[in-house]
Amino acid sequence: MRLNRRALLGTGVLAGVAACTSAPATPAPTPKKTAFDPMDWESVRAQFALDPAYGQFAAFVLAPAPAPVREAIRKHRDALDADPEYTPPGDPDRGIREVAAHYLGAGADGVALTDSTTMGLGLLYSGIRLRPGQDVLTTEHDFLATHEGLRLLTERTGAKVRRVRLYDDPAKASADRMVSAIKDGLGPRTRVVAITWVHSSTGVRVPVRAIADMLAEANKGRDEQDRALLCVDGVHGFGAMADGVKDLGCDFLSSGTHKWLFGPRGTGIVWGRAWDAVAPVIPSFSGAAFDAWQSGGSPGASTVELITPGGYKAFEHRWAMPQAFAFMNAIGKDRVQQRTQELAAGLKAGLRGIPHVTLATPESPELSAGLVCCSIRDMQPLEAVDRLHGQKVVASVTPYNPSLLRFGTSIVTTPEQVDQVIKAVERLR
Repeated sequence: MRLNRRALLGTGVLAGVAACTSAPATPAPTPKKTAFDPMDWESVRAQFALDPAYGQFAAFVLAPAPAPVREAIRKHRDALDADPEYTPPGDPDRGIREVAAHYLGAGADGVALTDSTTMGLGLLYSGIRLRPGQDVLTTEHDFLATHEGLRLLTERTGAKVRRVRLYDDPAKASADRMVSAIKDGLGPRTRVVAITWVHSSTGVRVPVRAIADMLAEANKGRDEQDRALLCVDGVHGFGAMADGVKDLGCDFLSSGTHKWLFGPRGTGIVWGRAWDAVAPVIPSFSGAAFDAWQSGGSPGASTVELITPGGYKAFEHRWAMPQAFAFMNAIGKDRVQQRTQELAAGLKAGLRGIPHVTLATPESPELSAGLVCCSIRDMQPLEAVDRLHGQKVVASVTPYNPSLLRFGTSIVTTPEQVDQVIKAVERLR
């Protein structure tokens, strides 16, 4: 008998079994069920259990889940509580990969399942196969998950990691300079280029496609095993922007699905098109892994099933991932992006006119997404967050040095709430 998860469940083995700082809003009462009209923003907003008295602009340490996702979690949780050997019919993980791949505009064989962006990046930077003399390029603006993952890679392999600066003043960032900085930082043996789609420190949206096109030129004439691989932390773009992986042109994209996609907490994906360059680092519970273990052999070349970490998860959350993708698809990726950026543009325009505010996020929609970062003259960001919460605006602080006050516009925020934020910031004197 093949020992996969279903078989283990059948034997009864399971039967016994901020990075960002924000001020929490008062929990709201459970809302009444409302018919969902994906073309109506008020109806979209009504699918969330958020307290309507607060403007939710904290940019998602963990995002709220809409009604279909909450209901799916409840269904699977209740089924597991009633029968610890419960498993949805078919191959749940395969089904999740298929819906995620459809959303990405890719094939299911490119999608591995994770618990978070950080886990996905850890799988990449721990598993990437580096040959002697190969090096890694990243930027000064990336988050701890990238920098620490690469530092650990350096300790294990001795590979050199270089950082380049993409801009000095984020509000004046330009696509040309960002591409040029990556190009100038490349070496003849650079194997990994690690970047972030939308910087959580400033709200700058990096021109991933232009960087990918530049790398395609640089890779001409290189052996396949020497090709520079573009690895992207996509968490603040995935779900907020409409781009699929073909639009981005990257080799790997890691993202949690519990932020801008409004998926279940503790879920994520890594998409890749060069898995042969990555070795599994956490044992898989795939059929191939069990077959190899039982026979004393090797499961063979890397696949998304082998890359996906095994172990027992909060399965009621993982199995609810398809409902998150279906919810966003029903609204439409283009409409989500348009709504997110329209609200961000309105927020930036209002903040720009306040004398004691300095915007850090570019005005251009081509260089920004849903994050809007700023500083308040003579006020620390944490103080601003506390005072805004008193005005029923939930904001956050960027976990960087120096830190900034940060807002996130999304499908759960409204034009009226944007006006509420602007008026609240005006009072921060």
